[in-house]
Amino acid sequence: MRIRVLLNSGSTINEGRLAKGGDKLSPEYQKECAVAVIHSVVFKELGCPERIKVISNDETREVVVTAKCEDSVTPEQIFMPRAIWANVVVNPETFSTGSPLYKGSPVFIEATDEEVKSAEDIVLKVYAGGK
Repeated sequence: MRIRVLLNSGSTINEGRLAKGGDKLSPEYQKECAVAVIHSVVFKELGCPERIKVISNDETREVVVTAKCEDSVTPEQIFMPRAIWANVVVNPETFSTGSPLYKGSPVFIEATDEEVKSAEDIVLKVYAGGK
């Protein structure tokens, strides 16, 4: 089952602490940032998955993250910390502002058994041409 939601991304206290401390390749950073907060209703609709795949609106980019069930978001949205995992699926268009749309980006989500990739693996696969 694939569900369309709006992706909101932003900094968290721990994401900022780890990023500013130079720990973007650490397991702790991945645990903090390779997540998507999903409303409990949607989480149940997806079958209470451990991981979900977040797919860009144009279906050209996707990333696997850990699913985190919380009612801090509405059923129509998910939240991901602003990090490389969210950057994969955020629309890169900046509308001449110099910054992409980190709030309200339409995406699809679905349950998956695929593993969450490390930041290093994402850089190599997505941004360095799969080397």
